[in-house]
Amino acid sequence: MGTTGQQVHGGVTAGTGGTAVGNVTGGLHVHPPPRPPTPTPRQLGPRPVGFVGRADQLAALDRALTGSPVGHDIGGVGGTAVISAIGGTGGIGKTWLAQTWAHRNLHRFPDGHLAVDLRGFSPGDPRHPVDVLGDFLAALGIDRDRQPPDLDARVGLYRTHTTGKRLLVLLDNARTAEQVQPLLPGGATCTVLITSRDRLRGLVARHGARPVHLDVLTDTEARTLLTTALGDTPATIDTQAAVTELVGLCGGFPLALGLIAARIRTHPHLLDDHVTDLRDLGLDALDSDDPEASLPTVLSWSLRHLTEQQRTLFALLGITPGPDTTLSAVAALTQLAETAARRALTALEEASLLERRPGGRYAMHDLVRAYAADTAHTTLPEHVREAALTRVADFHLHTAHAADRFLAPHDTLVRPEPPAPGVHPHPLPDTAAALAWLDAEHATLLATQRTAATLGHHHTVWHLAWNLTTFHHRRGHLHDEVTTWQAALDAADHLPDPATHRRTHRHLGLAYSLLGLHELATTHLEQALDLALRHHDPNEQAHAHRVLAYAWGRRGDDRQALEHAHHAVAFFRALDQPVWEASALNAVGWYAARLDRFDTAREHCQAALTLHRHHHNPTGEAATLDSLGYIAHHTGDHHQALDHYHHALTLNRGLGNAYTVADTLDGVGHPHAALGQHEQARTVWREALELYREQGRHTDADRVQQQLNELDGPAGSGPATT
Repeated sequence: MGTTGQQVHGGVTAGTGGTAVGNVTGGLHVHPPPRPPTPTPRQLGPRPVGFVGRADQLAALDRALTGSPVGHDIGGVGGTAVISAIGGTGGIGKTWLAQTWAHRNLHRFPDGHLAVDLRGFSPGDPRHPVDVLGDFLAALGIDRDRQPPDLDARVGLYRTHTTGKRLLVLLDNARTAEQVQPLLPGGATCTVLITSRDRLRGLVARHGARPVHLDVLTDTEARTLLTTALGDTPATIDTQAAVTELVGLCGGFPLALGLIAARIRTHPHLLDDHVTDLRDLGLDALDSDDPEASLPTVLSWSLRHLTEQQRTLFALLGITPGPDTTLSAVAALTQLAETAARRALTALEEASLLERRPGGRYAMHDLVRAYAADTAHTTLPEHVREAALTRVADFHLHTAHAADRFLAPHDTLVRPEPPAPGVHPHPLPDTAAALAWLDAEHATLLATQRTAATLGHHHTVWHLAWNLTTFHHRRGHLHDEVTTWQAALDAADHLPDPATHRRTHRHLGLAYSLLGLHELATTHLEQALDLALRHHDPNEQAHAHRVLAYAWGRRGDDRQALEHAHHAVAFFRALDQPVWEASALNAVGWYAARLDRFDTAREHCQAALTLHRHHHNPTGEAATLDSLGYIAHHTGDHHQALDHYHHALTLNRGLGNAYTVADTLDGVGHPHAALGQHEQARTVWREALELYREQGRHTDADRVQQQLNELDGPAGSGPATT
């Protein structure tokens, strides 16, 4: 090899003026210094401190790694990495779960771990896959100046260098499946953990990702988190009570609990102040100048990628009454067609701001809902909010009205005003559907009445009470019946029809009577009768006497009860209202039987039964059969009594009349006991006892418990009322 300006001799270099000391023959080979070995990538963040719970989700991630079949091919080599997509709303603990699992399983990944915050739901723009791949390739030893600029080329190079390796790839805070897909490694030996507020259904469908959904912590897990934060603080009764209240106020929401735990660790002596702040300030107590430590800010990031329509729906869901909602109600709330409403709900569900539950119901966590309500008040004008609430209230009122017509077709028809334009009740084809809808919507209907009262929508308040009465009686929701009619009494002062006052006093009096509040019951019922007399309203006089009969019977005065029942019969007969006449005849029969006038009792009850059957009124028929069962038992015909009681029981069960089922079960036990059929008596009395306890009817429950103890006792306190 020739040289310029120098020669090499015997390992000594001599310049043109140097001294030669030896000769070297042959060529000279120059080699670059060896490259240092590529370090194993170690990009995971620190192991989370204070992590609690999530045993089921950790186990699901374990199973995905160790026990699941291989998914679709993404690397072109006949298999794919194990992919787990951890989903849930902002602040629910997705990153902590991913990092905790990763640190517990580092031994499974000898080739290291890659990790990135994709900033899908953070301030600023989401990370672009081409930039993330540049970082990943650099971590894998590919110099940036040797990386192709094109996304597809980088994807190919990345998968080439990950195929056959046992790497963990953590893709945190992903925005969409499209952002994630280029970052999936090649081959079948890597494991990918993805966290996102989006459900990433595309990854599940196309790449076999295993979804792991995160919900709130359990009360036990939340308590562990907070008590750990207290450290050495003595566990007094007051401390335990404060922790219990904090657990309830946070609703198991991990970020809220974490923020409170951090404050407790800093100032454990201010535990009571932390409770007071959270109780009084709500979501504001979880705000902070640090975006990462502010629940409202973290939640706000979930709205960044929503459309205006979706953000409006999110805000309105924060103020709509009830613990959850349905597609039909949302269509009324928003004035959207059901197809558009469904798409908007799905978008909120995909963003983990809303959870779909069985039965087509949608719900938010309380803290997310509080943020949605704040959003409504800060972004929507008052007239927009009130119009939306009016529409959804009209939807619930008019559907409840339709349901009530199925349950009580013979009751007085009092129509509510027409609903707001474009609002249509939920279709109810039959009585079973009506009862199922009322069961599902009961809490929402009560909340709707409270919202209507707040808005001063007195007509809605009153008509919701009217249309819930039969349902409340059937299901034994007696305290709710009192509450709704108390609200209706306030509303009646603002309504033009004077009949609403007398009807309200009558229903409130009956509700008080059912709860055993006899003085209040009598006061309201006598006021109802007085108003009916002063306004020359024979229909309301008839109903007032009917309910006064029941109320005096509940008080144990069967003579006064019988007198009012006779008045009711006369009024209803004169008014040509045969179904209500039958109800009053049954009352006469019942109270006559209570006074041992069994021939009179049987005659009136048989007449009542004929009328009820003729007019197809199974509710009244069941009540009358119950009375006839009592009469037969007390006149020694126990087999006939059982026949009547069992027939009544069948009808009441079919009607879903849980309140009266309990009374009939109580009654049927007595002829069984009289016939020496003690086991049958025990069976029906145990069921009656359970129902009485569920309905909060403690006096009845105590009486049946005594009957179970002795298999002997009185038969009951009064007939069923309709």
